[in-house]
Amino acid sequence: MENYTTYTLDNGFRIIHQHNESPISYCGVIVNVGSRDEKQDELGMAHFIEHMLFKGTCKRKSAQIINRLEDVGGELNAYTSKEETVVYAGFLNEYTERAIELISDLIQHSTFPKCELEKEIQVVRDEIQSYNDSPAELIYDDFEELLFWPNSMAHNVLGSDETLNEFTPEKAKKFYQNFYQPENMVFFSLGKTDEKKIVKWVGKYFDFQQNGGVKIDRPTPELLAPERKTMNRDTYQVHCMMGARAYDIHHKERITLYLLNNILGGPGMNSLLNLALRERNGLVYNVESTVQSFTDCGWWGVYFGTDPENADKCEKLVKRELCKLCDKKISDAKLKKYKLQLLGQLALASENKENVALSMGKSYLRFGKFDSNEQVRKKIEAVTAEQLQEVAREVFDINKLTVLKYVRA
Repeated sequence: MENYTTYTLDNGFRIIHQHNESPISYCGVIVNVGSRDEKQDELGMAHFIEHMLFKGTCKRKSAQIINRLEDVGGELNAYTSKEETVVYAGFLNEYTERAIELISDLIQHSTFPKCELEKEIQVVRDEIQSYNDSPAELIYDDFEELLFWPNSMAHNVLGSDETLNEFTPEKAKKFYQNFYQPENMVFFSLGKTDEKKIVKWVGKYFDFQQNGGVKIDRPTPELLAPERKTMNRDTYQVHCMMGARAYDIHHKERITLYLLNNILGGPGMNSLLNLALRERNGLVYNVESTVQSFTDCGWWGVYFGTDPENADKCEKLVKRELCKLCDKKISDAKLKKYKLQLLGQLALASENKENVALSMGKSYLRFGKFDSNEQVRKKIEAVTAEQLQEVAREVFDINKLTVLKYVRA
């Protein structure tokens, strides 16, 4: 049975609400726009607009936006990704209407004042420099560029100094008005407030109308040949990403790949890569594998940082673990253990209601539904050892690996 309720307003604005007895509620809006929707002269615009939403509306200045929820102990937040922009809040239940009204104001009535825009350009510029100082994060962007160039999926979310210098209130408003349309959004809510009140308040405050502005054009990136690239960075360690293209969010084996990735290099200290590189050989502090799935494409990758003299050995050990998963079927006993581990991790994660609310919004935007914990459990338990090996052979083929390394010049 569905563990949530949904509703669609006459203007196409969709609502999903899940009841929760906690004294804390969460709600927000997820907009179907991200960095892959930017034109060449707009790189970083989706993220920049996320910042500017907090800098003034028709009836509020930036200080009033900040204080509206924080004065009562709430939190207002936002983030931008390749395909989504999200504005959301956490607050005591009694301030639900206040939160809905505030978010509706930001989503519908932002004004992009020139004085605030100029200041925020500098703020984002500092954010870019901070990111450049973190090679363990920056390498993910450079790796995605290798996998997807010249498709817009290669764009990093933050943009660059060059494009930021070209941003104006007029450009920001045009991008905002094009994508911030009711039919291009989902409102999500998790809390104790009755669903009828949620629908009533959302209908009251999100009263904007469709204007035909949404123009979603997302060409699927072509599959590129594997590549090896070394970049000179002023770092003491060698930072390395190894990976390839993988499944999109609609692929029938996406859950299988998710489980396989958790076995390979998930958060557990007993992941295959952590055991091989850190526990047995002491070569790294951190090694992890990642799967990123988007609406029409995806990728997976292994990251590690190590001393320069150990980089080649680490790469060989990673390939060895990948080959094991491809060549040898996991035993039933081990598979049962791996499933229990993932199910336990998901159960712990479900206690973080903020993450649950965000996942609910994204799931409803992309799939038109939100799976309950029981539905997810059944999907994981249905995965077989044969499926895991088949997916490993398709996705973890070492002959398909793109490798990127940061080394000190």
